[in-house]
Amino acid sequence: MATTTHIRVRGLPAHNPGPTYLSYTPDGTKLVTVGSNNTARVYNEGSDGEPSNLDDCQEQNFAVDATNEFMVAGSEDGTVSKYNFDSMEFDKFLVRTTLPVRDVCISSDGIWCAVASDELVVKIVNTSDQSAVMYLRDQPRPIKHLSFDPSNKYIALSCTNGLVYFYSLKNDEPELVRTVEGLIRTLETDSEFSSKIVWHPDGRAFAAATPTRDIQVMSKGDWENQRAFSGHSGDITTLAWSPNGAMLASAARDGKVILWDTKTQKIIAIYDYPNVMDLAWHPTNNIVSFTNTDGQVFIYHDFVPPTHTQLLRLSVQPAPFIHDPLSEISANAARRPVTNGSKDVPHRGVRQQSHDSLEGVDDILGSVLDDDFVEDDDGAGYALGLNGNGKRPLDDTTTYGSTTKRTYGRWEPRVHESFQPGSTPWRGNRKYLCLNLIGFVWTVDQDTHNTVTVEFYDHEEYRDFHFTDTCLYDKACLNEQGTLFACKAEEKTPAVIFYRPHETWTARTDWRTELPKGEDVTAISLSDSFITVTTSANYVRIYTLFGIPYRVFRQKSTPTISCASWRDYVLTLGNGPVGADGNTKLLYTIQNIKRDEICQSEDLVALPDGETLKSVFFSDDGNPCIYDSTGTLLTLLHWRTPSQAIWTPLLDTKLLSRLASGRKTESYFPVAVADNKFHCIILKGGDQYPYFPRPLLSEFDFEVPLYSPPKPTSDDDEPEIDESKKLEKNFVLGSILATQQQDLIDYTKSTPSQRQNLAKVELDIDKTLLQMLAVECREGEERGMRALEIVALLRDRTGRMIEAAGKVADRYGRGVLAEKIRELGEERLAAMEED
Repeated sequence: MATTTHIRVRGLPAHNPGPTYLSYTPDGTKLVTVGSNNTARVYNEGSDGEPSNLDDCQEQNFAVDATNEFMVAGSEDGTVSKYNFDSMEFDKFLVRTTLPVRDVCISSDGIWCAVASDELVVKIVNTSDQSAVMYLRDQPRPIKHLSFDPSNKYIALSCTNGLVYFYSLKNDEPELVRTVEGLIRTLETDSEFSSKIVWHPDGRAFAAATPTRDIQVMSKGDWENQRAFSGHSGDITTLAWSPNGAMLASAARDGKVILWDTKTQKIIAIYDYPNVMDLAWHPTNNIVSFTNTDGQVFIYHDFVPPTHTQLLRLSVQPAPFIHDPLSEISANAARRPVTNGSKDVPHRGVRQQSHDSLEGVDDILGSVLDDDFVEDDDGAGYALGLNGNGKRPLDDTTTYGSTTKRTYGRWEPRVHESFQPGSTPWRGNRKYLCLNLIGFVWTVDQDTHNTVTVEFYDHEEYRDFHFTDTCLYDKACLNEQGTLFACKAEEKTPAVIFYRPHETWTARTDWRTELPKGEDVTAISLSDSFITVTTSANYVRIYTLFGIPYRVFRQKSTPTISCASWRDYVLTLGNGPVGADGNTKLLYTIQNIKRDEICQSEDLVALPDGETLKSVFFSDDGNPCIYDSTGTLLTLLHWRTPSQAIWTPLLDTKLLSRLASGRKTESYFPVAVADNKFHCIILKGGDQYPYFPRPLLSEFDFEVPLYSPPKPTSDDDEPEIDESKKLEKNFVLGSILATQQQDLIDYTKSTPSQRQNLAKVELDIDKTLLQMLAVECREGEERGMRALEIVALLRDRTGRMIEAAGKVADRYGRGVLAEKIRELGEERLAAMEED
């Protein structure tokens, strides 16, 4: 409950009237203030006496920052001065600018000091060697504020043009990695209002004052708006997170200093203090200090009311995301590779692979995390055991869907996360529930409810629709018949399955059903015949399209991972035995539900060690396919024959010719396999998932990974493709497609068109082999044995292709080879007559 305090803290006269600024040393032993006169004040912790003075300062200091050993002040005359605390004297000028300095910021390790002035260029100078300087030049107008992120790998610049510029400092030369617009307002450098980027202590998000007098949190990496703090009626002048990120303090022109609860964005307390310019939390104690335009400093002991002081005792708390990706990971984590072949299960406090466009294998939480990063005060599963380095010990892991407490000396396997094919994680308040060739389903979090939209590519056949979602559906499937939804189980409500057909000949056919209490949905799939649901109880539940429970059975491989379906066939995935690397092997089962037949039972999914499955689906002609984290698309051959199935690669996206130059970096989000093509969404800039606005679909021809693509000789040249290698790829691919078509004919009531298609595929294979033969004949007589071997691979049994092969050999003057080919043809004809 927000309260307005009436106990006022007396302001201490520190400087002449005018803008006044302050900074705590990281150990909290000193509070430094600067202002309009030429003196800096140093207040010692716990002392009510007069502060120590630094009397050799420049006039009109507009910025200050401090380490435990020294402080830095920037002044109107363009000088940035360094002062030592040991001697309490001026040390040296770090840097000079031709125009007034507006902000200074020291990196948390004390090595670098960033300086913003009315000049266009921002300078980052080494505090020990001022000849070592980095320059940030991409901003077109002066910078008002700047701030290092907790890891010191990035710096945020608040420009007077209303844009925020983010630079990476990981390399010797700073690199502009992102420009954010619409977050801060346009301000002059001498404005008393704030547009500063204030990083949350966990390093994954930052806050800034918006033009609408709110405080908006934005996540780093996806650059999406997260939670916001609303309560000020005047323009905001300063804000600061508590050291553990559990609270936020802000001041504005409305004369209020407000204390917020980070987790709920609710006001804890309101304090009446006008004209506050700068504000800082004590690093360890319940003290907040602030300065005003009258040159005063206020040191407010017991700033946090007694009813909320427990928040100060928490370890670093998570930034206020709308949907925190790490809270979802902690309950359903994925295995990740680390050094020496081991894996770390990602969770709060552990460096992990990020979908951040700034970071590859990087710490999304920053380097400020301590041994006890998150206290699991809300039961979300954050507080998993960490060692003294903030990482999970190698013998300590978690299983997906549950939190496993660490037991000393106990080893546990690492299991694969469950996932919904075609969906994306929450990004801000939006996520895709389903992306395929029929259309797409997406949802928007509106706090009290969600809004779900279903859009189709074919608007002549289908009608788009949207609805208010109070069940908070987080999974969906879409096909030609209808749309299927599922939502999580909550403490008081069970998980729900909801199906909505596109067209019916009755008045109302939507239906929903509830799962038993405590049972959650891990994945769903939808075919022309059945609805399949895998659950946290390791059940596979089969329903007809109109809600009749058809079959329930417990999956052998657990925990469940995902499922896919096509017509009467259902493929289920689960975790199996533990491999040598400590990760579970993935097992799949394929069965015909209507005939109650098992095609493949608990067979292994062919994944390299340490890799994960990104998607599983059936192609348009009913062949199982997977796409893994190596960027490889594989299909399953002979899957209708028990114990005969093999995973065969159709495409390795790392070997695409478009990536051969090495200048392009992109990844691919799998959507479907149709018309013998891989349909996907191209992701740029290190993204792992597509986002809004809806991206365009791309398609790639199958290309069996046999060789690396040739590199182009220049930027404009197309790579030279070796004809022989291209033909070999076509031959192998044709053999795969022919095998799939032959299996379809052998195990189903084949149609004339299917049989004709098989004949066409085999004819194309023979044409490819004849072209390969021609290449061998051009190479010379010494390639004769390889050429004869190619002829032996011809599939035609009428003798016409053998005859054509002989003519090819004659055309190139390969008489001996032509004779061998004719002998081969006679042997094959004799064998056919015997059969």
